[in-house]
Amino acid sequence: MECSPRTPRIGFDEAILGNTLHHFRAAGFNLTVASGAKKARGISGKAAGTVVEVANDLPATSKPLKEKMSKSERRALQESQRAAKAAAKGGASVHEQPGKTLKQPSQKKDGPQVTSSVAASEKKGGDRPPEKDRKKDVPPPRMQFDDKNRVEKAKRRAVVKQTEARNRVELFRHLPQYEHGTQLPDLESKFFLLDPMHPAVYKVGIQYLAGDVHGGNARCIAMLQAFREAIKDYTTPQEKTLSRDLTAKINSFVSFLIACRPLSISMGNALRFLKARIAKLSATLAESEAKASLCSDIDRFINEKIVVADKVIVGNAVTKIRDGDVLLTYGSSSVVEMILLHAHELGKEFRVVVVDSRPKLEGQALLRRLVGKGLRCTYTHVNAVSYIMPEVTRVFLGAASVLSNGTVFSRVGTACVAMVAHAFHVPVLICCEAYKFHERVQLDSICSNELGDPDVIAKVSGRMDVNYLDNWANKENLQLLNLLYDATPSDYISMIITDYGMVPPTSVPVIVREYGREHLLI
Repeated sequence: MECSPRTPRIGFDEAILGNTLHHFRAAGFNLTVASGAKKARGISGKAAGTVVEVANDLPATSKPLKEKMSKSERRALQESQRAAKAAAKGGASVHEQPGKTLKQPSQKKDGPQVTSSVAASEKKGGDRPPEKDRKKDVPPPRMQFDDKNRVEKAKRRAVVKQTEARNRVELFRHLPQYEHGTQLPDLESKFFLLDPMHPAVYKVGIQYLAGDVHGGNARCIAMLQAFREAIKDYTTPQEKTLSRDLTAKINSFVSFLIACRPLSISMGNALRFLKARIAKLSATLAESEAKASLCSDIDRFINEKIVVADKVIVGNAVTKIRDGDVLLTYGSSSVVEMILLHAHELGKEFRVVVVDSRPKLEGQALLRRLVGKGLRCTYTHVNAVSYIMPEVTRVFLGAASVLSNGTVFSRVGTACVAMVAHAFHVPVLICCEAYKFHERVQLDSICSNELGDPDVIAKVSGRMDVNYLDNWANKENLQLLNLLYDATPSDYISMIITDYGMVPPTSVPVIVREYGREHLLI
């Protein structure tokens, strides 16, 4: 141990030193007593005393202690570490603030830690790309919109200039919400300014923004067909490879579509499939053959995972319908509509209860189509579902996605209908294609959701005289919330009918795992 010049007591008393040496010898240490002070170790001449150097009798196999460095040596080593890190990050210069003293670590831990830190820094700099490059290559899947800095950066890169909505609900500030009515004209005026944007992708983005294309399957098919047209017209630039450049093009298309409307979970699965197929293209394959292979893969995905899957679901679900049943459905689901029409074609006698809700009132279009085919129907709103549920024998519902914990992610109001049916002991059957399954786990409808236009819930369709909420945005103490999806817990679901068969919610992780394996073999 060494004595600092500022310490009042510099040396040991003779009695204390004798006791200390006795205890160290009893413990098996070899002791050497050195008198005087060493200026190289920070002890001035006035602070002369005795210094006890303790050396343990270590076995021959143990690592020897490294030589202690002086202050100038440590500073030189630290400067070399900074230079190595700067070189690993791209040759950035190291600026040192004048007059700022460096903190000296203790000498006991200095030797081992210095060498390990140098090795770790060289390993990080040599094996992996710099942090900034890795962040550019892998963009975050979802941005938290309550982070002001990231929102400002996203606005500068955005193709669609959108105005953030006022009077937002504090609990949902992490989700994007913009004022509607100005995006579409602004986007139409920029058609000839978007050089890298393919017209087919541009058309689909406008349809998303205007709400002309809605529904999980319809949106996914429209996106894949637009990408197929873009791949057909694609030519690889000089000095670039097809797989890398085409992936960058697809990413730019996806960013444009997200600016028009956030992608659904099923669309994300389809994109992952397409990028996996692009990455697996052989470098020796001709460009025309590669494009033909990708277009064939897209057509195959649409046919097998959506069209044929719906037919399989219809065949499985029809077996659960018997004569005299009263079937309830909520909103408008394409696969549920196919099930009801196919059961009617088979000659089964049943009645359909269509439950609807504002603001979209999607059930009205479904009601017209079912009545036009000759089915007996009853129409009601979601606020009366508890009064009509005692008559119902089965509930058929669609889904936007099914998560790995069995939670069903669907249009808002689905959880309410499922909970009421569970309270009346009515079985709830979810009809969903396997490509909509996702390994994510979600317990609520707050952390991940989509916000719609709040103006549509402030107005009553067909009633121009009802204008109590006009100019609601100018009232600071009033916030309107228009959620598009909700999460239904697996406790309220009896069965999930998919193209892999009819399974309970607890078997969803198995399908996610098996579908992931098949996903790579398509």
